[in-house]
Amino acid sequence: MNSKQKTKPAGLQTLEQLKVLQKNPALFQVNTRVWLTELSKQLGRQATLDDVPDAALDELADQGFAWVYFLSVWQTGEAGRRISINHPGWKESFKVDIPDLSDDDICGSGFAITDYSLHTNFGKLDALLRLKERINQRGMKLMLDLVPNHTAIDHGWVKAHPEFYVQGDEGDIAEAPQNFLRADNRIFAHGRDPYFDGWPDTLQLNYGNPAFREAMFAEVLKIATACDGLRCDMAMLVLPDVFSRTWGIDIEPFWPTAIANTREKHPGFTFMAEVYWDREWDLQQQGFDFTYDKRLYDRLRGSEARTVREHFWAAPDYQQRSARFLENHDEPRAAGTFDPDQHKAASVLTFFSQGLRFLHQGQFEGYRKRVSVHVRRKPKEEADTAIQKFYSELLGCLKLPAVHNGNWSLLECSQAWDGNWTADCFIAFSWKLENESPVHIIVNYSGHQSQCYVKTPEGTGLKDVDIRMSSGADLKFLELTESGFFVDFPPWGYAVLIS
Repeated sequence: MNSKQKTKPAGLQTLEQLKVLQKNPALFQVNTRVWLTELSKQLGRQATLDDVPDAALDELADQGFAWVYFLSVWQTGEAGRRISINHPGWKESFKVDIPDLSDDDICGSGFAITDYSLHTNFGKLDALLRLKERINQRGMKLMLDLVPNHTAIDHGWVKAHPEFYVQGDEGDIAEAPQNFLRADNRIFAHGRDPYFDGWPDTLQLNYGNPAFREAMFAEVLKIATACDGLRCDMAMLVLPDVFSRTWGIDIEPFWPTAIANTREKHPGFTFMAEVYWDREWDLQQQGFDFTYDKRLYDRLRGSEARTVREHFWAAPDYQQRSARFLENHDEPRAAGTFDPDQHKAASVLTFFSQGLRFLHQGQFEGYRKRVSVHVRRKPKEEADTAIQKFYSELLGCLKLPAVHNGNWSLLECSQAWDGNWTADCFIAFSWKLENESPVHIIVNYSGHQSQCYVKTPEGTGLKDVDIRMSSGADLKFLELTESGFFVDFPPWGYAVLIS
C-alpha cells in the first residue's frame, strides 16, 4: 500500500452508503505486528498505530471495504514468547517460510493474551481509539480479536483468580502431561481443542464459574469501547455441549448473554465467529452476525463443482451470515494452495456469493508463504502482477450496487445436448437490485473444457451482455432465443456479466 500521508480522506463514505455496504460487506484483515514492523524499518523507530498511514486507509475505503480487521493488537507476555521460541518443532516450522528468522522476530502467539489492552509496543489505548476514529471517518468499521476459550499462562487472573481456570489433579497431569501445567502449587489445564493436544502457551478458562462469567462479560464490554466488531476465536469451544464434552463441566450458554449485553451498550455491534464442526447455524442462532464458512473453502479445495454448487443450496439467511474466504491467518495462502487459474475461479465463486467477503493482507499480491501468528515479520516474496490485476478487477466488480445490496440467486446450468456431462461443472449466480442492471457470474469449476446452457430470469442474450471481468478471450457465448444462453468455457473459465 502507498504509505504517503494525505491530509483529507479520499475514500470518505456517507453513513447511508455504509449501511448499504453492510448487507454483503467486504473485510480486509491486517497483520498488525507485521505492518508495524515494516513501518518501524521505514521510520527508524518503533511504529505505533498512529503511524498507520491515512493513505493506506484511504486506499482500503476506495477499494470498497466496509471492515478493517486488525489482528493481534492485544498485550501478550514474555512467558508466551519463551514458549514460542523454545517449543520443539514450532521454531523450525517458522523457519520454513523465514529461513533467516531470529529470536527477535518471534513475539509469541497473538492469541496468548495477558490483557485486553493495546500492546505497549503499539502505543497507548488512545492510539487504538484514534485508529478507530480514522477508520470510521472513511465509512469503514474496525474489527478486533476476542479469545474466549483461554488466556496466556501469565495473565493476571492466574494469580488473582485461579478459580477462573479449569484445574486438574496429579492423575490428569500424569496421564496427559501435554494438556496440563503445574504452577503456583496448582495444576491448570491448557486451553484446548478437544481433537488436539493443549496449546502450551495458554490456560483454559472455566465457564462453569459464575464469577468468571461475569468477569468475561465485563471484558467483552471493555473491548467493545475500542472497536465496532469482534472476531471471536474458536467460538464453538464455549458452547455448552462442546465444553461439557471436553471438560466434564456443565455450563450455561455464554454467547446470547454476552452479545445481548454488548448490543445494549453498543447498538449495532458486530460479532463474527471462527467456527468449525458444522456448528455455524448454532452460533448464528445464538446471535452471531457472521460465522466462518470453512465448508465452502474445503469444497473449493476439493475441486468438485457439484459439492460447491450444493453448498449454495443452503437457506439464504444462513448464507447471508456466512464469512467467505480463501485464506486468512490460520489457512495457507491461496496462491500457494490453488493453481493460478483455479485460484481465480475459486475467488470469483467465494467473493461473489452472499455474506461477508473476507480478504487477507498479502492475498492481492499473490504471496505464497503464510505468516505465523507467533512472528512479527513476513517472508520476503515478490508480488505476482497477474494476481494483482485480477484482484483489482474483482474489487472493482464487488463495488457494483447489485452485488453489495441486491438479491442473490443460484442459476440453473443445464446440458447443451444429450450426454453433455460437462454441464455439471458449471456454477452460476445472479444478483438483482431494483433500478440496477442484473449481474451474472458464471464459472466452469473444473480442469477441462465445459459447455452448458445458463438460464437467467431475464432471458439474457449475447447482444445484451457487457463482460465486466473474465478469464480470457477464449470464452464462447452464443445467443439463445429463449431464457438463458449457451457458454463454452476453458478449464477454470469465469465471467462476470452485466445485462
